[in-house]
Amino acid sequence: MPDWPDLYLMRHGQTVWNAEGRMQGHLDSPLTKLGEAQARRQAWLVSPLRGMARYASPAGRAQQTARIVFGDQEFISDSRLLEIDIGAFTGLTWSKLCAEHPDICGRGGLDWYDRAPGGEHFSGLEARVRAFLSDLPGPAMIVTHGITLRMLRLVAMGLPLVRLAEMPVLQGALHLVSRGQHRMFF
Repeated sequence: MPDWPDLYLMRHGQTVWNAEGRMQGHLDSPLTKLGEAQARRQAWLVSPLRGMARYASPAGRAQQTARIVFGDQEFISDSRLLEIDIGAFTGLTWSKLCAEHPDICGRGGLDWYDRAPGGEHFSGLEARVRAFLSDLPGPAMIVTHGITLRMLRLVAMGLPLVRLAEMPVLQGALHLVSRGQHRMFF
């Protein structure tokens, strides 16, 4: 397992579509008032951290969160931090997805992401996450998305894909991955 630098990972705050149970994938919706409060909480959590690079997904919800979290500090937008592309499922609510594709919902877990028609699938997400991590010069603060955050942790901790669904991801929290271990602060 490579010796990855310390990762301070944050999921964007709650969005309008999160609140509606709608899948965003590469589409976007703005943060809710709760999402803005979650980002302010993350800003407080990272406020003691100094001297490291800051990155964010270019998606609007991650950019909005990063502007709150990082304040006037510059950050780098990197498309490798985008959420997994869910192809034809993008924009559907969970209930509509399950009504139209009961075979996919019946399995439970996160397997449906890997079965989205026209989607990126886990292998594509893992490849771009590995490329991102390989390019990191040192410790980093990163604002990204739920499934991408899970994949970053999975790769950095050297875990197999079957463990992906076990990883909690909370909006408003800070996930630290250091030396193959995970801690969450909220």
